[in-house]
Order: sequence, then structure tokens, then C-alpha cells
Amino acid sequence: MIQRLSHVTIYVLDQNAAYDFYVNKLGLEVRTDATMDNGFRWLTVGPKGQPDLEIALMTAEPGPKMDQETSDMLRTLIGKGVLGSGVMQTSDIQNTYEELKAKGVEFSQPPTERFYGVEALFKDNSGNWFSLSQPVASAAKGA
Repeated sequence: MIQRLSHVTIYVLDQNAAYDFYVNKLGLEVRTDATMDNGFRWLTVGPKGQPDLEIALMTAEPGPKMDQETSDMLRTLIGKGVLGSGVMQTSDIQNTYEELKAKGVEFSQPPTERFYGVEALFKDNSGNWFSLSQPVASAAKGA
């Protein structure tokens, strides 16, 4: 039986730029940053309060599992900003929104009331978009 999800992959256009964005702007911590003998870089990050989750920041480059055509298509989709990569939760969305915006994070939607809580939408520096959410239980406490 599957018990938990330990790793997820977000395809990025540049690992060094993604490192800077996810660590220095979003405040995630580096879990692994290792280069294999063949030059492949395994870079994972995660929220400080969730040590059992690793987010692999993977370049969309040709390799053993991706040909050039697929790489080109994926890079185009990432760059167009059409890939949603997930939901990141916070207990204080307004404060987190202001902090991230001050660090240069691009938001396409400011914090907005929804039936599930309060949500803002942002993009990483590759073009992947995320929901920044404060769940309804946390939103009610902050009101």
C-alpha cells in the first residue's frame, strides 16, 4: 500500500535560476544538490515545515527519457505559463503575498476569497504557475 508521496518534479528552464527563485524568493530549503558523474544535476527543495517532501527542480533537456522534440515542446509549454504546478499553503496569505511580491515574485491574481479559503496565483521564473492558498479554517482564524 502506498503511504505517502515523497518526491514531485517541477520542470524548469534553468536550474541555477530556479534555485535562486525557490530558495531565495520562496524561502524553500535545499534538500539535495548533487551532480552525478554524467553531469546530471539532482536538485531538490522543500518547505522547511515539511521535511518529508522533496521537489525536484528538473531541467526540460533531452536525455535518456526525453528526446529533443519532447524537450522543445515542454520548454515551450513552460515558457507560455500554461503548466500549473501545485498549491502552496500559508497561514497568513496577505503577509506572504506582500513578502513575495516585494521579492519580485510575479502574481497574476492578488489574494481573493474563494469557497475553500483565500487564494493568490503566481508564477515561478520559468513560467510554471502556482496557487498560494490560505485554507478556509486558517482564513477564518485570521479574520
